[in-house]
Amino acid sequence: MNARREFLKNLGLISAGLAVTPSMELFAAKKEWFKISLAEWSLHKKIFKGDLKNIDFPEYTAKNFGIYGVEYVNQFFKDKVQDMTYLKDLKNRAKDNGVKNVLIMIDGEGNLGDADESKRLKAIENHHKWIDAANFLGCHAIRVNAAGTGTKDEVKQQVVKSLSSLAEYGKKGKISVIVENHGGISSHGDWLSDVLKTVNHPNCGSLPDFGNFYEYDRYQGVKDLMPYAKGVSAKAHFFDEQGYDTGIDYKKMMDIVKSSGYTGYIGIEFEGDKLSEDEGIKLSKALLEKFK
Repeated sequence: MNARREFLKNLGLISAGLAVTPSMELFAAKKEWFKISLAEWSLHKKIFKGDLKNIDFPEYTAKNFGIYGVEYVNQFFKDKVQDMTYLKDLKNRAKDNGVKNVLIMIDGEGNLGDADESKRLKAIENHHKWIDAANFLGCHAIRVNAAGTGTKDEVKQQVVKSLSSLAEYGKKGKISVIVENHGGISSHGDWLSDVLKTVNHPNCGSLPDFGNFYEYDRYQGVKDLMPYAKGVSAKAHFFDEQGYDTGIDYKKMMDIVKSSGYTGYIGIEFEGDKLSEDEGIKLSKALLEKFK
């Protein structure tokens, strides 16, 4: 009798399991193909005014926007890059809030495509400390610029040498050196993709920015750069009543990103002036979430 009861009990459990499984699958959460991060530049007005400090950026991002990935801007803690007490505090604050330190955007450290060899080598050296800081903070990359003087071929030759050197330096700490289309010749997707193809280093890649194409088709530019992408920057300025950016076709952009096979972080970079930074960030997040 007990054996029969146990048999029927197990049969009931199995039957229940068969009945539950389809509905569980039906309502299972859809797997997200990318993660959202926040570029600190989105809050640059607040930071310049003194209303927000770099040290508080991770906590502010988590608590105000529900975003758990951050992209730092080096100018907001340039005097602290080798201050281990500060970096430990920053790292702990991110960890305490469940925030992933994604990358550091580097500006003002010299041109990696400088025609003056001594200045180019100095620029390389200047970036080393940021690679070290990124490594300590647990980032996966630093973002650099491919600026220089001369013809596009001359700048390419100098940038290739600089990126190759920095990628090799970053290799020991597993830090990638990624280049953004950030004005000048670097905003020509074909030129920058050719640079990265020539460098051909696993620790060197691109950070396609949806908005930084000035004399080049933005959609073609992102297509050019996605094969090398180790990050993506989702620029936004203005929104319509449906929550879409008025200057960039986000569906077209996100289709390009997704079709490339990219599954990493997409960083919000709001730069509009008709909304507060916080409002713009929230609308940017809602826009990206339409495509998850």
